[in-house]
Amino acid sequence: MRLTMNTSTYRLLDTGDFRKLEQVGPFRLVRPAATAVWEARLPSREWTDVAAEFVRHRDGTGEWKIRDDRVQQPFEIEMHGLRFQIKLTSFGHLGLFPEQERNWLKFRELVSALKKDGGPVRVLNLFAYTGGSSLFCASAGAEVAHVDASKGTVKWASENARLSGLGEQPIRWLVDDVKEFVAKELRRGSKYDGIILDPPSYGKGEKRQVWKIEADLMPLLRSLKNLFSGRANSFVCLSAHSEAYTPTSLSNQLLRVFGENANTDAGEMLITDPTGLSLPSGASALWIQR
Repeated sequence: MRLTMNTSTYRLLDTGDFRKLEQVGPFRLVRPAATAVWEARLPSREWTDVAAEFVRHRDGTGEWKIRDDRVQQPFEIEMHGLRFQIKLTSFGHLGLFPEQERNWLKFRELVSALKKDGGPVRVLNLFAYTGGSSLFCASAGAEVAHVDASKGTVKWASENARLSGLGEQPIRWLVDDVKEFVAKELRRGSKYDGIILDPPSYGKGEKRQVWKIEADLMPLLRSLKNLFSGRANSFVCLSAHSEAYTPTSLSNQLLRVFGENANTDAGEMLITDPTGLSLPSGASALWIQR
């Protein structure tokens, strides 16, 4: 039986056999899911009647198998009043990370609470990619510094802001190496009420700067401590998709660097299908100043 749903947004339809079946706007897609170690629920015909499937090769590369040519053009979806442009990238991403939805809604809530205290609310979003966190913070009234080393993804994020009606909001679109940007902000004496970072395991900047999470994350957090305003309800959110970085690990890092005078919330980032079955999709920890 054909599933029916709102085709202007995102839905996880099924998972299993190391794959996930997704409704993304008007299109059904299949992508790899390393944590889907169980059997799929839906019959095989539901998994084959799709617009495209991303197939991962043994050497780590991958490619899209296209069955509906329309999916190759960028298209838009809506999430909680914001709009995101979706593209099938060569590495299997779409430009949207629905596992962050719970964090995004919490950021909107925290920024709104800080705004009620008076004065501007400044948020720093590092490894910011296509801007989900930036948009949710800006929609609540924050001034956002959006930092990513990729010029293409920063442009993509700014387009998402325009599509969402946030083109005139005070968002700085910054193409920069995260470590270099933070060092410059320290020299400027900048302060932020919210700090968000979703670092990769490994990455290279456009000027050959290298990022290795196991070597670089703790020093970066110590630097960020000196950019943190520390006002009541100010916050730090750290998320990761690296195997060793569990919710407890991430929470411990924040507690060691930013201190124990905080409320913390750590857990797996999950995407849930219509039956309530959840797909683990990384980990995050949120630290909120008391």
